[in-house]
Amino acid sequence: MMWELILRNLVHRPMRTFISVMAVGVEVALVVLIVGLTSGLLTETAKRIEGIGADIVLQPPAASIFLNFSGSPMPIKIGAKLAELKYVQAVAPALLQFSTAGGVDTIWGVDPDSFRAVSGGFVFLDGHDLEGPDDMLVDDWAAKSKHVKVGDTYNLLNHDWRVTGVIEHGKGARLFVPLATLQDLVAAHDKASIFLLKCTRPEHTEDVTEEMRHLLPGYTVRPLKEFLSLMTSTNVPGLRTFIDAMIALAVAIGLLVIFLTMYTTVIERTRDIGVLKSLGADKKFIVRSILMESAVLCLFGIAAGVGISYAVRAAFLAGFPTLSILITPGWIVRAAAIALTGAICGASYPAWMASRKDAVEALSYD
Repeated sequence: MMWELILRNLVHRPMRTFISVMAVGVEVALVVLIVGLTSGLLTETAKRIEGIGADIVLQPPAASIFLNFSGSPMPIKIGAKLAELKYVQAVAPALLQFSTAGGVDTIWGVDPDSFRAVSGGFVFLDGHDLEGPDDMLVDDWAAKSKHVKVGDTYNLLNHDWRVTGVIEHGKGARLFVPLATLQDLVAAHDKASIFLLKCTRPEHTEDVTEEMRHLLPGYTVRPLKEFLSLMTSTNVPGLRTFIDAMIALAVAIGLLVIFLTMYTTVIERTRDIGVLKSLGADKKFIVRSILMESAVLCLFGIAAGVGISYAVRAAFLAGFPTLSILITPGWIVRAAAIALTGAICGASYPAWMASRKDAVEALSYD
């Protein structure tokens, strides 16, 4: 009887039911997509840094964990000093330049020989390595996003580059150009943003790290494992607050919509509540029916929200292939729990109000 009553109530006002379901769906989708976008970007960035194969990363003093915003304040001659350290096998300087012209791009200026010594070299899907001063390497994701192929000319930083190779993604950046050319373009002569070090053996990483800290006091020296462990939302200033704010906004949307839906439902069904009470329904039955109806609305909304999340993710990836949105079962469950809790809270007052209605007054309600 209870389930039949709930389903008939939902079908009786199909448009209101649809709007309530979609509101909860938007709540769930907002939580899943916001967390998925931030987690995806951090995870994908960490994988690309790990894919370089370096053991240690040297950055300027007080540097951010985001390498792409490192700038270029370090003299290139530091690399020669680092190469002299015991247990250091190879040192690769890199100049990182951030560009927003025609999209968001990060260009890495590298010396092909030293970068190959540290990373083991690129995996070429087409073309060849950097040879000329105007050559550019593009990873497969960026090539798809920018619709470029080997032999094309690509303008970036007001400079025409010739795409000489398409490489497999996962080596730190998506766009690589010769170090010397990028230094000239951004007026960073003999400067580097970061230094990547490869030790003779992984177990020597700690010894080399300590020696570097004594050699370059004040500079940021991080073993790669430590660097990767920092790539979480809690270590990015303001990101955790942003995520919490978006979740709070999503919860507020769902709670208010459920509250309004169930409040108007109780008002419209005052006579029905009177009939139920006259037939012997107690307060618990009335409260349970209102809360269960809210829960059913929420469950449909959760299913809609998961579908919206995957649809939006697919649409974004179709338009921006380099974007990474990580949708995980764990956060789907959390978003569902948040939505269900909000729905129950939003329906609590209308349910309490319905249970307190006098049967005689309810039956006489017009």
